[in-house]
Amino acid sequence: MIGSLTQRRTVVVAGNPNTGKSTLFNALTGGNVKVGNYPGITVERHVGTLRLPDLSTAELVDCPGTYSLSARSREEFLALEAVAGLPPIGRPDLVVVVVDATQITRNLYLTLQIIELGLPVVVALNMFDQLPAAGMTIDVETMARTLGVPVVPVVARDGTGIDGLKRQIAALLHAPQRARPKWCWQPTDARLRADIDAVSARVPDAWADGDLERRDAIALWALLSLDDDDELQDVPVALRTAVGERRAAADAAGRELEREIIQGRYAWIDSHEPAFLRQTRQVNRFSDRIDRVLLHPAAGFVLFLAIMTFLFQALFTLADPLIGWIEDAFALGQSGLRSVLAPGLFADFLVDGVLAGIGAFVVFLPQILILFLFLGIMEDSGYMARVAVLMDRVMRAMRLNGRAFVPLLSGYACAIPAILATRTMDRQRDRLLTMLVIPLMTCSARLPVYGLLIAAIVPGGDGAPLRQGLLMTAMYVFATLMALVVALVLGRTMLKGPRVPLVIEMPPYRLPQARVVLRSMWQQGREFMTKAGTIILACSIAMWLLLTFPRDVTLSRDYSAERATLESASIVAAGAAAEDIQERIAALDAEELGERTRASYAGRIGHRIEPALVPLGFDWRVGIGILGAFAAREVFVSSMGIVFGIGSDADPEDAVLRARLRAATWPDGRTLFTPLMCLSLMIFFALACQCMSTLAVIARETRGWRWPAFTFVYMTALAWLLSLAVYQGGHALGFG
Repeated sequence: MIGSLTQRRTVVVAGNPNTGKSTLFNALTGGNVKVGNYPGITVERHVGTLRLPDLSTAELVDCPGTYSLSARSREEFLALEAVAGLPPIGRPDLVVVVVDATQITRNLYLTLQIIELGLPVVVALNMFDQLPAAGMTIDVETMARTLGVPVVPVVARDGTGIDGLKRQIAALLHAPQRARPKWCWQPTDARLRADIDAVSARVPDAWADGDLERRDAIALWALLSLDDDDELQDVPVALRTAVGERRAAADAAGRELEREIIQGRYAWIDSHEPAFLRQTRQVNRFSDRIDRVLLHPAAGFVLFLAIMTFLFQALFTLADPLIGWIEDAFALGQSGLRSVLAPGLFADFLVDGVLAGIGAFVVFLPQILILFLFLGIMEDSGYMARVAVLMDRVMRAMRLNGRAFVPLLSGYACAIPAILATRTMDRQRDRLLTMLVIPLMTCSARLPVYGLLIAAIVPGGDGAPLRQGLLMTAMYVFATLMALVVALVLGRTMLKGPRVPLVIEMPPYRLPQARVVLRSMWQQGREFMTKAGTIILACSIAMWLLLTFPRDVTLSRDYSAERATLESASIVAAGAAAEDIQERIAALDAEELGERTRASYAGRIGHRIEPALVPLGFDWRVGIGILGAFAAREVFVSSMGIVFGIGSDADPEDAVLRARLRAATWPDGRTLFTPLMCLSLMIFFALACQCMSTLAVIARETRGWRWPAFTFVYMTALAWLLSLAVYQGGHALGFG
């Protein structure tokens, strides 16, 4: 047995996307994974403990999947930092390069780049069991001699070869020189050699780490990656200047540096691959036949819409009962807690502040889990890559790639899981731009508000359902167009950047692994609960405080005395009379709650912001509803119920609430909820970011409050301006 290691070692797992890298990572760690951040960047870092056969342990780091170490964005640069160990990330003791045995030519390009960095390397030849079906054979020993590094065949999905890979890792950690080969490919063109030497001299000593071949490898990376359009900010000026000079000289000489480097590596692969790879027969791949349909511009799009319709129908069908059970459970918990606590402020805080705040984010969990279950199945089966290619034509107009489409479409259900779904996108710039426009999509929380206001615009009667439906559809179309416009504007201004072409490998179709999909779903849900949930809880408590205080307000009536009189009468009453008294008590409670709400800090804020709302057609009562809706948009309906003395149990179908809204007036007697005002209010809700949960999740995903604050400000300003244009323009045209 190999002796125990004397110190903790770091092993990095690298590879192309869709090579089974994450599956291998989970197999090596046994699912014992911690999620953190890379130093100085918001990208997540998955770290696990690797237990080796010699009873030692190593830290296993999952490097972001990449097709090469060339990088023009900060996220792509992270792959080089993680593998090479550039400061502030420590240099790894060993790199496990995961190679798809059935796609070996493309995968070896990244392998050569990593070998050039002078790091100890072991190749995990994954999906080895699929070679016969692909009509291929690989001589593993010859491949290892050709590359100069150990090669271990594995099947990560079922664990085949994992023990052998662990033994090889343990051996190489003790004798790293066995896996630290010389360069496989050497540039033969004297001009390219001169370019490398010139740039190599400007590579920082901290990056080169005293290794001349490593210095040359980083110089090659710089020649491929640095140009006027890259997003890299941490590159030394001297290195960038040297690259610029060599590129300019090459351009003047009619040379293409990138082509020379890339073709040089692939020429080496093409000349050496036949020594270990044999194509035994031609295979008419099943996935190719399916792709002809799924990637068809018409048929593929129709099939995708059908699949997404099924997904969102499942979100509603499967999540609604679960949401109902959660709401019932929290209602029961609130009732039970109130029954065991003495009446008072502390009981109200625990029941209406803390417990209700917890329910405000737990209620989202079913939708999040179901969405990530389906996204995991689509990703693991290989279909998500096809969706990205199919929708790239549409997303191109917004300077995004096809991966943005699924998160945007998910926003119609709920912005929270949609924002979380942006994690499937590679570049931070693309993720951020998508996050900033997702809240504009018409989520299901807006529907109660639309339902209430559309009923006020189009009262019941012949043809009312059709007109109401058309108005609802118009709101969906309006919000979608606004999202596209905003994405286009932001993509060409403050988030301006080159539209990187979608480069993605089509993985073969596979049966999704339940263990992998469920683990991913659970991790996403747990992360939402523990991190975003705490922010939502804090916001809920803050909203409760604003609606509850001050307590010592002067009321217009002695509600306690009236309630006591009614309760005394209910003792001797029976039948219909008793029921009538209970209804009167409930109405009295609702009226007191409405009066206290109007006198609360939230009510006072409503009066303070009224001058900004009057040009939109709103008064202070609507202002309270807007403030309450910040906890969740659907709270606007219950807030209106409280303000107009009906109670917090009001719903969009409540005839009494609709009647009171229609009867509401301004102090001068003018009707408040006119059709024009209701349309203005719907425009406001369509565009304003009235959802603290959404802002909390954006804060969680961007690791700060800068972008949530920007989202809130730009959406509120946009909502105010367009609502103003609708209301004042309607008045100018003679509409009341």
